[in-house]
Amino acid sequence: MNPLRPVAVRIGALPWLPRYSQPIIAVDKTIQRVTRGKVTLLAIAGLPSLVLTVKGRKTGVPRSTPLLCVPHDGGWLVVGSNWGHPKAPSWAINLRAADRAQVLYDGHEYAVSVRIAEGDERERLWQVLLQTWPNYALYAKRTDRVLPVFVLTPLES
Repeated sequence: MNPLRPVAVRIGALPWLPRYSQPIIAVDKTIQRVTRGKVTLLAIAGLPSLVLTVKGRKTGVPRSTPLLCVPHDGGWLVVGSNWGHPKAPSWAINLRAADRAQVLYDGHEYAVSVRIAEGDERERLWQVLLQTWPNYALYAKRTDRVLPVFVLTPLES
């Protein structure tokens, strides 16, 4: 295991971290753009990540966001946690309204289908997610929202 991963998990649990989300995301986007997705802040910490591109539900303009992900069954799981903020992140609201999106993972682009896990499947996948990022449980306690678990599945080319 990457020795920085436990440090990243501890930092991710700090209650003041969400206040700095915008500059953190801006730095990560710059790093990913320059390296075509091959280097990310999360990767440096030994955590899997992707860049999700989804069209804005109102504007139709594609929006790209770096996210922690969990590779699973040939696709990826992502959570609309927003660090436990009461409001869902914009990307999650847009993704909920979409049936397709684009993923940049390890320098490769994929068209993906999108669905939200529910019921027993969500509970099972939640446990898979917690193995990679235990702070999701903390984020869930910080909000009254049910944190959506998105299943992203590559489409056949």
